[in-house]
Amino acid sequence: MSMFASKTAFDALDVDFGEESEEETVLEVPEVTMNQSPPEGPTKLTKTAIKKAAKLARREAKQQKSLAKSRDGSPSPAPPQTPPPTEATVATETPSIPATNPLKEYPIVEEVVSQKPAPSAVVEPEPELKVPPPLTVSRPGKSTPVNGIAKPTSPVVDHTEPEEPPQVILPPKAEQLQPPTKLEAADPEEAKKRQNVVTRTVWTLIMIFGFIGLLLMGHGYMILLVMLCQTLVYREVTALFSLKASDIKAAASSDIKDPWSKTLNWYFFAVTNYFLYGESIIYYFKHVVFADAQLLPFATNHRMISFMLYTIGFMGFVMSLKKGYLKQQFGLFCWVHMTLLFIVVSSHFIMNNILEGLIWFFVPASLVICNDVFAYIWGKTIGRTPLISLSPKKTVEGFVGAFWTTLLFSLLWGSFFMRYKYMICPVHDLGVSAWSNVTCTPNPVFVWKEWQIWTPVASVLSACFGISITSIPYTLYHFHLMFMSIFASLVAPFGGFFASGFKRAFNIKDFGHSIPGHGGMTDRMDCQFLMGVFIYVYYSSLIREHHVTVGSVLQTIVSGLTVGEQLELIADMKRYLEGQGIRVSC
Repeated sequence: MSMFASKTAFDALDVDFGEESEEETVLEVPEVTMNQSPPEGPTKLTKTAIKKAAKLARREAKQQKSLAKSRDGSPSPAPPQTPPPTEATVATETPSIPATNPLKEYPIVEEVVSQKPAPSAVVEPEPELKVPPPLTVSRPGKSTPVNGIAKPTSPVVDHTEPEEPPQVILPPKAEQLQPPTKLEAADPEEAKKRQNVVTRTVWTLIMIFGFIGLLLMGHGYMILLVMLCQTLVYREVTALFSLKASDIKAAASSDIKDPWSKTLNWYFFAVTNYFLYGESIIYYFKHVVFADAQLLPFATNHRMISFMLYTIGFMGFVMSLKKGYLKQQFGLFCWVHMTLLFIVVSSHFIMNNILEGLIWFFVPASLVICNDVFAYIWGKTIGRTPLISLSPKKTVEGFVGAFWTTLLFSLLWGSFFMRYKYMICPVHDLGVSAWSNVTCTPNPVFVWKEWQIWTPVASVLSACFGISITSIPYTLYHFHLMFMSIFASLVAPFGGFFASGFKRAFNIKDFGHSIPGHGGMTDRMDCQFLMGVFIYVYYSSLIREHHVTVGSVLQTIVSGLTVGEQLELIADMKRYLEGQGIRVSC
């Protein structure tokens, strides 16, 4: 640090530096910053500059304090300031006195200059800091009188390192402290919703065009589709019941983690399908099954074989019972059988509807889809009143609006498809498709009739439309369509409500993820199973014609006559045909 002499000492030495005001007294203080190396020469700061810097620092501190108050409403502590440096007492050595005036003493005036702290500047920490070397401060020693004149000793050098100024961390900017706006917070949710809508739309189109393609390919492909759907639904429903041991110690000591394995679940599923689908094949394809020598034993003993297969599964279940799992195992046994009743049996009835004619499967399924779609549209448009607590999104307005829309849709949709024999003819060959030449005697419900209008009403209608209107064409199928649409609108949705209650019981959103954007297959088929059972019962009770077929006669001959009686019947039939002029070659 530089040394300064008092003005009296300089006068004694007759050194004239000119007049210097107090404000212009220069302090040589080395300026050290956090990210710069110490300067080689001293930095000169006047007192006026120091005062201005201090005033500027106080003003900045007030601004930061007011900003903090406006941001959080509470006063924030003042920013830390760097401690002022240690006061250095600067003294000059007494110059040599001429010998001519030894008695005259020149008192040494020690001028103590207190270094005022520099304006507090907030410095952001840098990755690398260069620490300045320790400052050397000279302090005057004790003066020793020589010839009556006090002479100071050599100055003492202090090698202590100054304390490093504390690092000041700037408070975060006001823009960073502001919470995200609602628009910014909703952006991820909106993007997710848009992605779900796109995925749902794409897979909806895939299902629609895939369904139409399989419909045109033939009855066999539609039966395979029903079997695939029931398999996925069975897997999703049975997966909800997880087997857990009631006794942890018993579970730990057991070598088998899951005594009730999935093998028995799928075994009962396979046996049930063998029995139900076998019954349908034997009923609708008697002329094929009973005419084949290899299939004949299975056809005549089908029910006995099915019962024995089920008995084997039942014995396997009893043998798998383990202590600590009994309650869970019997619960799963009941769960599996209820699932088979609701899903596999319903699928069996849907397959019978396909074999009776595709129109008895395709149109009812379309009515359920139409009702579901328009219930959503009407509910979103004018829905205000909740319909049922199990499905909070269902509204009374949507329920009623979908009913009238489905009723009108059924008349138009059914009238269009009843014109094609491919849709209305019962199946006799699983190899037919939409491009095959299908011929059959249509069911009487598809025969057009004329309803004669009352004469006064006919006159009014003719005058209004300008043409002669005396009758209205109709078929009995149109009345059946109205009953089917009523069931699809008022009863079938309760299958969906039943599934919603099921999901709430297990605290799940969807039954699975079989269809992206739609959840599981059960979420799409919940109403279809109930509708399929209704159509089968309705058709077999009110529409089906019971008449003798070749298959039924052949079944009676094979199962009721001995081989000798069958040969006798063949000979009698040959004589009958020859008597009618028909030559039969044996």
